Amino acid sequence: MHKHNSPNFSKLFAALVAGSLALGLAACSKEGPGSSADAGASGASAAAPASGGAVTVGLSISTLNNPFFVSLKKGAEDEAKKDGVTLITVDAQNDPAKQQASVEDLIEKKVNVILINPTDSSAVANVVKEATSKGIKVISLDRSVNGAEVSSHIASDNKAGGKMAADFLADKLGGKGNIVELQGIPGSSAANERGAGFDDEIAAKGGVKIVTKQPADFDRAKGLSVMENIIQGNKDIQAVFAQNDEMALGAVKALQAAGLKDVAVVGFDATDDAIAAVKAGQMAATVQQQPELIGQYGVQTAKQLVDGKPVDKFIPVPLNLYKQ
Repeated sequence: MHKHNSPNFSKLFAALVAGSLALGLAACSKEGPGSSADAGASGASAAAPASGGAVTVGLSISTLNNPFFVSLKKGAEDEAKKDGVTLITVDAQNDPAKQQASVEDLIEKKVNVILINPTDSSAVANVVKEATSKGIKVISLDRSVNGAEVSSHIASDNKAGGKMAADFLADKLGGKGNIVELQGIPGSSAANERGAGFDDEIAAKGGVKIVTKQPADFDRAKGLSVMENIIQGNKDIQAVFAQNDEMALGAVKALQAAGLKDVAVVGFDATDDAIAAVKAGQMAATVQQQPELIGQYGVQTAKQLVDGKPVDKFIPVPLNLYKQ
């Protein structure tokens, strides 16, 4: 006798199945977008972290051909390891199209959160919108995103750093002198903000002036060649502000080759090479960011988002001036 074939048992079985499905859906909805479903895709198991499932975070870096971003990546990796988070890093190699394609790949992998350090702040807007439309939270690191909403922006106050460099140079020059400014990648928020902070403060000083501003794309070799060209046209230079250390170090080489010894060079980032150059008297100062801390905060904030905790829209990372 097979009593389970009776109509009453069938109704009871159907009710039990419906109830189980409803409970499953309720559990998923509590996890939030890009959480339980995506965690399953990245290998959630019974031994998953306390956050309720395996967490996978994508990290899109503008370029790993820059010590600053190598340090940022290390900070993110160390924090991910500590927190049991799987981190997938992609390198845009300073190419906006490559960055878009690699972020699309992270979306396909169904990561829980994307940490993005834009090559171009405006060019990433569409792919950020694509990620958020699929329930993937996005956090910008070091450089902001223009034209799309992110959950949080983690960075040094670049404008304050530019102002810090201007104050230092104005004091060092005794309130009088010609300054060359080497700019970063046009369109990047770091270049815009550092430049605005520096330019506004120099304009307010009066006696010191910026005689030329030229982009060298945050690159050491370009910093060297751009500075060489500037020197050929004008050697009456008392100071250089480079919007990152790589360009500053390139400028130092150009100044040395031209025999210009008393030019105060200030960079931005406090990379190991720049700190060594300050110690050796080749650079006057560098605005000290903490890239490892930016990466660390990025992973911590990503985990908070996955756990459904509120996060600040802007998370500032402290700055210092490293000088002789």
